[in-house]
Amino acid sequence: MFEQGRRMSATGKNPFQHIVEPLDPKNSNQQFFNLLNLGDPRYERLPFSIRVLLESAVRNCDEFLVKQSDVESILNWKQTQTQTVEVPFRPARVILQDFTGVPAVVDFAAMRDAVKKLGGDPEKINPVCPADLVIDHSIQVDFNRKSDSLQKNQDLEFERNKERFQFLKWGSKAFKNMRIIPPGSGIVHQVNLEYLARVVFNYNGFFYPDSLVGTDSHTTMIDGLGVLGWGVGGIEAEAVMLGQPISMVLPEVVGYKLHGTPDKLITSTDIVLTVTKHLRQVGVVGKFVEFFGPGVSQLSIADRATIANMCPEYGATAAFFPVDNISIQYLEQTGREREKLDYITKYLKAVAMFRDYNDAAQDPDYTQVVELDLSSVVPCCSGPKRPQDRIPVSDMKKDFETCLGAKQGFKGFQVAPERHAAVVPFHFGGKEYILSHGSVVIAAITSCTNTSNPSVMLGAGLLAKKAIECGLSVKPYIKTSLSPGSGVVTYYLKESGVMDYLSQLGFEVVGYGCMTCIGNSGPLPDPVVEAITQGDLVAAGVLSGNRNFEGRVHPNTRANYLASPPLVIAYAIAGTVRIDFEKEPIGENLSIICPHPHFPAHSSVYFVGVTKFHTSPSVYALYDTHVHTLIIMICSDVIQSSGFIFSRSSLGLSDSLTPREFNSYGSRRGNDAIMARGTFANIRLFNKFLNKQAPQTVYLPTGETLDVFDAAERYQQSGIPLLVLAGKEYGSGSSRDWAAKGPFLLGIKAVLAESYERIHRSNLVGMGVIPLEYLPGDTADSLGLTGRERYTLVIPEPLTPRMVVDVKLDTGRTFKVRMRFDTDVELTYFHHGGILNYMIRKMSQN
Repeated sequence: MFEQGRRMSATGKNPFQHIVEPLDPKNSNQQFFNLLNLGDPRYERLPFSIRVLLESAVRNCDEFLVKQSDVESILNWKQTQTQTVEVPFRPARVILQDFTGVPAVVDFAAMRDAVKKLGGDPEKINPVCPADLVIDHSIQVDFNRKSDSLQKNQDLEFERNKERFQFLKWGSKAFKNMRIIPPGSGIVHQVNLEYLARVVFNYNGFFYPDSLVGTDSHTTMIDGLGVLGWGVGGIEAEAVMLGQPISMVLPEVVGYKLHGTPDKLITSTDIVLTVTKHLRQVGVVGKFVEFFGPGVSQLSIADRATIANMCPEYGATAAFFPVDNISIQYLEQTGREREKLDYITKYLKAVAMFRDYNDAAQDPDYTQVVELDLSSVVPCCSGPKRPQDRIPVSDMKKDFETCLGAKQGFKGFQVAPERHAAVVPFHFGGKEYILSHGSVVIAAITSCTNTSNPSVMLGAGLLAKKAIECGLSVKPYIKTSLSPGSGVVTYYLKESGVMDYLSQLGFEVVGYGCMTCIGNSGPLPDPVVEAITQGDLVAAGVLSGNRNFEGRVHPNTRANYLASPPLVIAYAIAGTVRIDFEKEPIGENLSIICPHPHFPAHSSVYFVGVTKFHTSPSVYALYDTHVHTLIIMICSDVIQSSGFIFSRSSLGLSDSLTPREFNSYGSRRGNDAIMARGTFANIRLFNKFLNKQAPQTVYLPTGETLDVFDAAERYQQSGIPLLVLAGKEYGSGSSRDWAAKGPFLLGIKAVLAESYERIHRSNLVGMGVIPLEYLPGDTADSLGLTGRERYTLVIPEPLTPRMVVDVKLDTGRTFKVRMRFDTDVELTYFHHGGILNYMIRKMSQN
């Protein structure tokens, strides 16, 4: 059991001590802060998610880190939501996965050394709130299609990551309040749902809502169970672990009303892809989304978790489903004790946080309300390069063929018309096959998004059964895989009798982890890679994941589509995405869609160092090296990949290592030298200096084309600080902590973008990198910026949050930008050169 470590505010110093009362009058030792005793009518008009923030502020109020004025700001949410009001939030716990957990433990160890050198007590560097680290990002699909694939992949995982795992084991013993969930347990978010979630904490004599932040963007999946949580940067999570509250701008809350009944052929995947596109259009970046309406009561916790999981893809901070009776039923099904279920229900009802979705009288006030009629949802996929680009399945063939010839971009590959019908023959396993544009070469049932949902997983199994009975198969060169979110999935697939059919189609269990969804898809067969390269083909991957940015899934699949597990099976059998399932047979005389009865009612099966800026007024000349002036999204997976290490030379790897031993960028995050070299090393990086995809840039002093790292190293040797020019949604995707740490190590002092992904902007601040944002209407193109100018950023004193400052060019022009330090706390971090420097100095002083 965890040691809480932090001092409870309810020690007489808390000004809200008077609202404390026992949950059970017969047991005065178990108490709670009864928010209804505030006697404030505003409370029950607050969105349920904001009530969680309020409870945390009330319980932790000490007039130092959390003040009574903060409580009033949250209570007055209806007015303060649009006033950029900053409030502190102390989540109950932190969750990490190993890609971000290893750097966190490395940082903690390094901070102990730094504090010791400064004369402080290194033992103070220790988590003071519970932290769980789930190892799920290391395993790769090296072996597939064989019954021993799981064991072989796990053996290789331990062989590759022995030092990492030993280090994490040391960390679990060296630091208090840190628990390590070992490899093979499952995907972090499904483990969180099934095992780690408390829903209501019962600790040190107090009941309070479970809440968390996590170092994985899809931490929001837990929102589906009614636990408020969201992803933060690894650097920010470390501060929370050290007892710092999160400083956040009180968010607007979009109420998302679900009503109507889904068609029997619709899956939760279809619903979430529809919601993702809709909310992207609405615009919910930096906001909470809270689901309500009678349609919610039709969704299982697995369905809700699927929708909450893809919250980062539609841009919101959190996607909250308040607890209801279905939530309690799920907790019972997953083995929570009856005593816990009783106090969870009693506590949430006592503080008006228990929901009846069919009772409109409980509907709170929202910033705005948007609606979705579930009956309007149609079967769909998303792609080929972004999760928000939804495509009805009936339009997939037409959409892909349009993308082939369209201009290079999110919906274009710019393939010449005369090459659209190109085919490349190749031999595999003694037989000849043909690849063409749109050929499926990866089909993966993977990811926390869908493998946690029994309806779509059993649906895929039933589809496989029907396919085998009809004599269908998947071509042997297609890399098929099944990586469930936990062992529970394998259990019910076997017990239901469908696992054998999945195996016969090539969908053997290959591991329990994120795998293909995070780019750990492993190598493709050499003949397939050669055919793709020879024909410069736009090959396809189809996966039941949540991310499909180009270069993420696999370097040789330029088109990647997110789909439900049944559709993954269907496209694997078809062997191409250039098929219209409504008009073309998947096999001779075979129908395509075969609905069947199973839970929930709406689901179906488709058939077939520390550098510090001065605090005094200062001017910094920022010289550009790798400038991105594209008016598009540059995702953090491109800034700092988590998948394949593509080459030996750029990373300085030993000649004695084989490519299989390179491991992935994500698993190398404890090695700053490799990660610095891997920054902007993604082969799908599009640099406008070069006007092509390559992990390279122009070294301006000589005009040479160099790898980004090599150019940055030359600039640093010359003492020239660097600037990145970028487009919209800069930093979307994963790998975010190192997507900020890597640029920092390359000498990048600022980024100028049209907009930022929320967590990535926070991580830049955490590393002391200045996030600048164009003013509305301005872009690199509209200002005529080429990236070859010399940039001087004038930093006035005193700085204030979201201040507008001048940027001067060596051409004589000046334009204004906004500094995206959104809170006073972020400015404090900046003045210290980053959050870790701030924490080290604070701990040393204490």
